[in-house]
Amino acid sequence: MRIALFDCFAGISGDMVLGALVDAGLDPALLQAELAKLGVPGLEVSFSRTSRQGIAATLAAVRLGGETVQMNEEHHLELDPAGAAEPHEHRHGHGHDDDSNGHKHPDGHSHRDHDHPHEHGHKHPTEHKHHGESAAPTGGHGHHRLEDLLERIRVSGLDPEVQATASRVFQRLAEAEARVHGVPPDQVRLHEVGSLDALADVVGAVAGLRLLGVERVYSSPLRLGTGYVDCAHGRYPVPVPGVVALCAGVPCEQTEIRGEMVTPTGAAVITTIAASFGPPPLFRQTAVGYGAGRRDRPELPNLLRIRLGETEAPLEQDRLVVIEASIDDMNPEVFGYLFDLLLEQGARDVFVTPVLMKKGRPGSVLSVLVDEDRRDHLIDAVLRETTTLGVRFHAVDRRKLERAVIRVATPYGEVRVKTGTFDGRRRFAPEYEDCARLARQHRVPLLSVYAAAHAALPRE
Repeated sequence: MRIALFDCFAGISGDMVLGALVDAGLDPALLQAELAKLGVPGLEVSFSRTSRQGIAATLAAVRLGGETVQMNEEHHLELDPAGAAEPHEHRHGHGHDDDSNGHKHPDGHSHRDHDHPHEHGHKHPTEHKHHGESAAPTGGHGHHRLEDLLERIRVSGLDPEVQATASRVFQRLAEAEARVHGVPPDQVRLHEVGSLDALADVVGAVAGLRLLGVERVYSSPLRLGTGYVDCAHGRYPVPVPGVVALCAGVPCEQTEIRGEMVTPTGAAVITTIAASFGPPPLFRQTAVGYGAGRRDRPELPNLLRIRLGETEAPLEQDRLVVIEASIDDMNPEVFGYLFDLLLEQGARDVFVTPVLMKKGRPGSVLSVLVDEDRRDHLIDAVLRETTTLGVRFHAVDRRKLERAVIRVATPYGEVRVKTGTFDGRRRFAPEYEDCARLARQHRVPLLSVYAAAHAALPRE
């Protein structure tokens, strides 16, 4: 299986993804041919060689009709005037710290006051459609609803899988902004130029990975910047609210680096396509690519690294927490009740290990495997239901086989069977509860039901 690991040590943005893919070996001409299927006149991506703190990299720039499009991504998304309390201000961008000559944006504020590592320097006229005017799918500087872009993707000549994944990215992007502003997703509009920038970034990332033959994507935890940025809705903290919403449930590291390290489009792409965030599975590396951000940061190289490689088995990976308690003064009968209770409340696994404790007392170590977001709830349950005076917990990384559940028909009834695939071979485990229920119902040995389930498995 061919995999890609996104190493987001300096964050991630849409143009950094495109630059890293090309740097890792993607043919720019093939990528441009995929973008051409969107039918947007003049939309193209150019690539140039650069370096960040001595590391050679590729810089991507989205162009529309020969004009570089590098508007800040936070304001690709705007509230539909019908859902806004006040008329929308047509102000664009924040965080243009690299525009150090103090250039005045058309809305009158200086770029020198902002800090943003990625999409900068966009200049375009401020002729926009006014509130109540319809947004055409092409041409002009109108506003696009989410369905406009989804329809453009749907009618394109892109591969169906590319269409589906790119559409999911945009759907999540709009849903995140809708949650931030407290409106339905269909009241979120995308600015014409900015939306086409995002269209190139999102479709380019998804199509580029497919062109490289990548079957599964892994990512490091995301590193976030700090500070503030000015935007049309006011002054926002970094990470901006849209990024915070998109990164719910994703491991993130808050740094003291000033500036926006993870942009909304970058967050939407990686949180949609990554199978997990953390250490990658064992793999043989075949290529490395570096995509450059637009600023040369003093704190660290402003780069996104992509590593391509091959792995023997489609191992999935996630991070869980193990809760432990050493117990030597509790009636062992309580453990049976406790197991059922903990599993009902979200534990992934529960087990007890016999140990010899201090002063030679025999005891048990209770171990509970849980998702990180269920840790405190399960700790409370252990403290409430056992005699222990305290618990220990630590994070563990887990690699697991690609899993599925099938149903097979036996002479005794239907049985669920768990399957796992490793090295091209499938393993089967009939569900105990189903087999036990059928054994009681038909008054036959449990092993007879197991044997019937195995006999009913599909032949490979």
